[in-house]
Amino acid sequence: MTVEVPGRAVLSRPLSVPLIGGIVGMLPLAVAAQPGEGLRDTTFWLQLVVACYAGVRLCAMVLSGRRRLIQGAFWLFSYLAMGIAPLAQSVLGRDPTPVLGARGDTETATVLVLCGLAAFDVGALLARHRPPVVRRRRPAATVHRQRLYLLVALAYVASALLIVRLGGPAVFFTSRQEISTTLNEATGAQAGDAGGEAGNALLRGFGTVPAMLALLFLTRWLVTSRSARRRPGVLVPWAGLVVINTIVNNPISNPRYWFLTVLFALLFTVFPRSPVMYRAALALGVVIALLIFPFTDRFRYDENGHRPVETDALLEPLVVKDYDQVNMFANTLTFAADGNGHTYGQQVAGAALFFVPRSMWEGKPQDTGFLVGGWMGTNSANLSSPLWAELWLDFGPLGMTAGFIGIGYLAARTDRRYVVRTLDDPSPGNVLAVVVPVLAGYSFILLRGSLLQASGRIGIAVLCLLLVTTLRSNPRAQLR
Repeated sequence: MTVEVPGRAVLSRPLSVPLIGGIVGMLPLAVAAQPGEGLRDTTFWLQLVVACYAGVRLCAMVLSGRRRLIQGAFWLFSYLAMGIAPLAQSVLGRDPTPVLGARGDTETATVLVLCGLAAFDVGALLARHRPPVVRRRRPAATVHRQRLYLLVALAYVASALLIVRLGGPAVFFTSRQEISTTLNEATGAQAGDAGGEAGNALLRGFGTVPAMLALLFLTRWLVTSRSARRRPGVLVPWAGLVVINTIVNNPISNPRYWFLTVLFALLFTVFPRSPVMYRAALALGVVIALLIFPFTDRFRYDENGHRPVETDALLEPLVVKDYDQVNMFANTLTFAADGNGHTYGQQVAGAALFFVPRSMWEGKPQDTGFLVGGWMGTNSANLSSPLWAELWLDFGPLGMTAGFIGIGYLAARTDRRYVVRTLDDPSPGNVLAVVVPVLAGYSFILLRGSLLQASGRIGIAVLCLLLVTTLRSNPRAQLR
């Protein structure tokens, strides 16, 4: 058994005090004290409780002696998107997405958010106190060297196909709107055509996901092996993948949450055992999300459709559409109460079976955000559907709570296994050392929702992992 030494990992007290004071006390109170037209009602106070609760748990992740990547990402998202941002919206009396129901629906949504946070904590606590089971150690998943080169080749071919279909690298440095328009023209898809949009999403997924994973695996190989850093057979493909990822996975032509996934995964692949980098990523994540993230929306549109964030107020960036999660949860409650009811697992099943075409599944569920948005009277395909809303719409409040207990349990177990495996097995071929950072980064997309939109890239990533992973101990196939 590997035992972590927490002494060097725990943040010093002089640094922990201002961290806790700033995240738990100063920022929520500063937001709550701002002048605005919003009501200081029950919803406002509940949102303040959510912000403080998530802030306490985020500080616990930062101050922990263990690197809890998935749990840290969960609490970072919850603090900002489900706590601070809704609190700012209540203070200003402005919603980034219209809430069609009464104020009571937002109050109920906030209570359910708080229940989900508490349930996640319960699940993590159950994982922590899970009784030990004596069993034979299973072989660790490792990267097969020859298959890794197959993945590299797939990444080159798929990304090249995407670049050629869009007319060259230049379009990737224009805007997301230009990318979508060019892709529709290249494939002949029409706006609102579900089949065409699915084909475009598949093309973009294969053009971006294999390139990212191949880069991460080669980066870990270079970081953990001195001999690899002297071999052209590793350096040359890695350099080419850096160029390819700069084109297809840059923040200009991609959704910001996807670029955040790439950045988060690359950061913890380059620094797999650094507690300083782990703390910096979580602590600075708050600052980046508040001060930088909303303004990067300028890359979504071209010059004619550009809608920048114009602000002279502290809270203005928090009332933009990036932070409409609680609003959309409230709309989901109203949608169900308007006679639509619960879907009893259909939405989650549709996300899990995303690869089944609608021609074979006539009643295949729509994307949850699009479904609720259609009921609201908007055709926007970019409405969020947070995980709270997905689970509640399918399974009700009890099912949502049970779901978050399970998610918390799995997150804690995966984080613990990641720490133990990276200490026990510092080899270049450690699959878990790459998968967990990717999963932690992608959890921002899963938490924001909707699940159906997030499923495509997950499926492609699973195929890539199955391609390179082996459970057999073969010296000729190991990365060295």
